[in-house]
Amino acid sequence: MNSSLNAARRARELAETRDLVVDVLVVGLGATGAGAALDAASRGLSVAAIDAHDMAFGTSRWSSKMIHGGLRYLARGQVGVAYESAVERGHLLGRTAPHLVRAYPYLLPLVPEVSRRHAALVMTGYRLGDGLRAAARTPRHLLPGPSRISAARTLALASPLGSRGLRGALLSWDGRLADDARLVVTVARTAAAHGARILTRCRALELSGDGALVRDELGGDTFTIRARTVVNATGVWAAGLHPGIRLRPSRGTHLVLRPETLPGLTAGLHVPIPGESNRFALVLPQPDGRVHVGLTDEPADGPVPDVPQVPEEDVTFLLAVLNSVLEEPVRREDVAGTYAGLRPLLAAEGRSADLSRRHALLTRPDGLVTIVGGKLTTYRRMAEDAVDRAVSLGRLDAGRSRTAELPLVGAVPDGPGGGGNADGEGVRGAGRSLRRYGSEAGAVRALMAEDPWLAEPGPAGVTGAELVWAVRHEGALNVDDLLDRRTRVGLVPQDRAAALPLARAALAY
Repeated sequence: MNSSLNAARRARELAETRDLVVDVLVVGLGATGAGAALDAASRGLSVAAIDAHDMAFGTSRWSSKMIHGGLRYLARGQVGVAYESAVERGHLLGRTAPHLVRAYPYLLPLVPEVSRRHAALVMTGYRLGDGLRAAARTPRHLLPGPSRISAARTLALASPLGSRGLRGALLSWDGRLADDARLVVTVARTAAAHGARILTRCRALELSGDGALVRDELGGDTFTIRARTVVNATGVWAAGLHPGIRLRPSRGTHLVLRPETLPGLTAGLHVPIPGESNRFALVLPQPDGRVHVGLTDEPADGPVPDVPQVPEEDVTFLLAVLNSVLEEPVRREDVAGTYAGLRPLLAAEGRSADLSRRHALLTRPDGLVTIVGGKLTTYRRMAEDAVDRAVSLGRLDAGRSRTAELPLVGAVPDGPGGGGNADGEGVRGAGRSLRRYGSEAGAVRALMAEDPWLAEPGPAGVTGAELVWAVRHEGALNVDDLLDRRTRVGLVPQDRAAALPLARAALAY
């Protein structure tokens, strides 16, 4: 089937779903829910996947955009979680999404506050992490190994660092997404290409093991979707549909700095958090020139909001950690935007920062399957486990998961030379369109020829053609979808306001 998602397809498939009994109903279209829809559909099962809002509306768009090997979990002795992360990272880098995920360098500056003993321990951890890479069979050309570099080389890669007392840096590599929300949309589109019905703006009011009472948030009417099995993949909102689940959401906050704030920063930074032996703040240059600084790990008690707010103390904390290694401090007014996501951690004793990121499957007596915990890197494995459980409970006729080897929409071959695509351009180091669209980049560029305004870059470099493509093929239904999820213009309120006319024009085009 066609992978394109749009308003017309939504209306048609929403009408069809009312008259069907699907094999699998997935509730929630974050990374895990979209992954479950793809996993089930690629096994030949009939699938409907719904979300009260939009694809990637919740936690999946608020990450650090890292696809990592679980080094932090290895340091805590959680070898299974770390190995699983390394395996899933390898799948994304090498086969399923090489256009969206690539290796990226990170520096741990060896400033006076980092003792030689601490540096040696961190490097040991990096080498153990590289051992996990080898165990996961991720080729070296996809993910280089760690090394120590000189102070001069460090400043060449990260000139904003302070030079006084700098002994060099530890250089490591990990996987990096250009855009976490784009990964979710791409997974959902791939599921649609295998026949899954992807239905946004459909809110589950009640769930059972054989279906859901659903309200169409656009049309306003309420109806039932019948299913042989149901997977609840709503993350931090899971307890609202599966009473009895105990979660301890943890808030991860990021700052968004303007492109001119840290000139000369061409690698990410791991900045040690004072008083913590294996926790670091991350400084993450983005493809659009902005820089993200994160992240906190604080308990988030009380009702779960649709969009978490960032408290000022998180901003103060992150700026203090960042400025501890810079020559010139970043000021509060340099922060152009902020965002926060809530991790759906299972309740347990201890600090939220210390809780396990292992996912869990919970089954209700009526057969409802709920998947919670985990992290973005392991979304595919979480989805596979959830569908395995649903297939077993529902006694569905389905084979084993195929998604570890199934390329996502836009994926192009990768290799030592940096990959390629239908246009003959290398993906590694290529321009914006290739980083975001892979093999579909040519079609997006072709749109620019339809009308001059489609080729003009707007805020954060977003063009009208990208927005029109999102309306025609990526299921964007309004300006929020376009600016906050299909692109990330909305992370900076000033840029968002400037881009509104362009988004409205794309919807009307």
